[in-house]
Amino acid sequence: MLNAKIPDGPLEKKWEDYKGHVKLVNPANKRKLEVIIIGTGLAGASAAASLGELGYKVKAFCFQDSPRRAHSIAAQGGINAAKNYQNDGDSVFRLFYDTIKGGDYRAREGNVHRLAEVSTNIIDQCVAQGVPFAREYGGLLSNRSFGGTQVQRTFYAAGQTGQQLLIGAYQALERQVALGNVKMYTRHEMLEIVMVEGKARGIIARNLVTGELERHAGHAVLICSGGYGNVFYLSTNAMGSNVTAAWKAHRKGAHFANPCFTQIHPTCIPVTGEHQSKLTLMSESLRNDGRIWVPKKKGDDRRADQIPEDERDYYLERRYPAFGNLVPRDVASRAAKERCDAGYGVGTSKQAVYLDYADAILRYGRIEAGKRNLSGTSDAQIIAMGKEVVKEKYGNLFDMYEKITGENPYEVPMRIYPAVHYTMGGLWVDYELMTAIPGLYALGEANFSDHGANRLGASALMQGLADGYFVIPYTIGNYLAEEIRSGALTTNQPAFDEAEKSVRERLETLMSIKGTETVETMHKRLGKIMWDKCGMARNKQGLTEAIEEIRQLRKEFWSNIRIPGKINDFNPELDKAGRVADFIELGELMCIDALNREESCGGHFREEHQTEDGEALRHDDQYMYVAAWKSVGTHEWQLEKEPLDYEVVKPSQRSYK
Repeated sequence: MLNAKIPDGPLEKKWEDYKGHVKLVNPANKRKLEVIIIGTGLAGASAAASLGELGYKVKAFCFQDSPRRAHSIAAQGGINAAKNYQNDGDSVFRLFYDTIKGGDYRAREGNVHRLAEVSTNIIDQCVAQGVPFAREYGGLLSNRSFGGTQVQRTFYAAGQTGQQLLIGAYQALERQVALGNVKMYTRHEMLEIVMVEGKARGIIARNLVTGELERHAGHAVLICSGGYGNVFYLSTNAMGSNVTAAWKAHRKGAHFANPCFTQIHPTCIPVTGEHQSKLTLMSESLRNDGRIWVPKKKGDDRRADQIPEDERDYYLERRYPAFGNLVPRDVASRAAKERCDAGYGVGTSKQAVYLDYADAILRYGRIEAGKRNLSGTSDAQIIAMGKEVVKEKYGNLFDMYEKITGENPYEVPMRIYPAVHYTMGGLWVDYELMTAIPGLYALGEANFSDHGANRLGASALMQGLADGYFVIPYTIGNYLAEEIRSGALTTNQPAFDEAEKSVRERLETLMSIKGTETVETMHKRLGKIMWDKCGMARNKQGLTEAIEEIRQLRKEFWSNIRIPGKINDFNPELDKAGRVADFIELGELMCIDALNREESCGGHFREEHQTEDGEALRHDDQYMYVAAWKSVGTHEWQLEKEPLDYEVVKPSQRSYK
């Protein structure tokens, strides 16, 4: 049985009691212990900075040329924290409850409550680092709403919150680099975990500039490499984002949990053509003020400004009056798909809905006129003032939309459609963030632990920084306290020889195939299978077909791929090939997991399991567990279940009406 190691005692006391009884490592011993960190986004950078500050010897690896290029930089809308600055009823419990409910009752209570508790510390930490959060006129930090909540708890820095938070973490990381506590390895990719006597003891990494394989030993290894959304090819993720680090850990014995739980973000710029390689996210914060609608008439080809108000269907406000446009992402995404599938979509592709700011511009303009004590203000002046307010809040997002589409969203509604964004599944970890492999940890989006079947907006940044700044510094000591007797580690041992040999053989095999298909073509084919049959909606027939198609694609990949260049050289196509090979294996497991989970919950929507009005229908009596899959061979996985026990929150049919 998987042991989640949830501390005993009342929910609100678990983390405090854990910290009070956890094993400690004295400062002199910390200097003798080495920690390897894979990935330097928010989770990795904050963990490296924190562990370096504590005195551990840290090696941090990223495949980019700088930690500042991590995909965390792309997060736009904000970061949640239960500060209750708006005095609107927020609390640690309310954030905990919203997160459990938003995840459709498929997350652990203990982990989620800890996340809500430390959320308040994150904001203080980031303000101290100089993160330029938006502020009210009087200087207090500003908040806005996000989907799945009825309070304003999201702190933000215009539409570039991820960038500002990453710069804060990066500064803390670079300080430790300068002090010699952290050694940074850029343009390096981890290609294998090295196990010694059942424990993670190091990695094999490839220098992406020279092509050389390198050995690195450590007393613990932290996987902070983000999510696997690029298995769909088209996603909002950076094109380099991949599953390789997590997948190598999985193949070594770490369980992969809930892989089918994929988040489809409702607010993305629609696909424009066959040759597109990436999708662009428009922040969910835009749903805070924007209204989403489609024409009431099927196939209406009129411009948005020619459609009268009474001929518009504000379908989220109609279907979910309590939350309106602020329903969670899974609900908003499926609703948009349903309208488009029914023939009410807009734009040339008819696979889009409108996100309209006209009402918000008028509302803010009137407020501004009142603040300035202006009477007899014309509509044009009110609109102009409203646009200025919207520009201050969302200006860079509006500019980005205009650059991509050529349309001015201040004048015409944006067109949006759901797209793959975040993955709630990941490496199974216990309360201490350790995987099933002793000494191997997973942080941030690389693990499965905090979001259940659907992540609420602005919670990804919260979890990444919580894990790195406030959780792992405590929990890793509980393991490393016993490792001080291990002494200095060496890479000159058989386990490293075997690991390096297997990596080299895999690379040589890829280079020797000399087929006709490009890596990009194979990736695109995989993405189409995944989106069509394991995307926003899944069914038994489609998933069964997808599994066979992916297995066939895997055979074709390993017999007909063509990679130019040399093995011991700068070769991005070879790097990409290894990542796509891992995506193909992951895609098969995702479909197996989706087929096994015969219920609908959060981002996993099985068409056979829905209510009369098209909402997700859970089966708590059969599926209230974490599906943790252990790799036991090619095309073979063993399912181990971690039961989910709810002591405080009582699961109910999720409703936002």
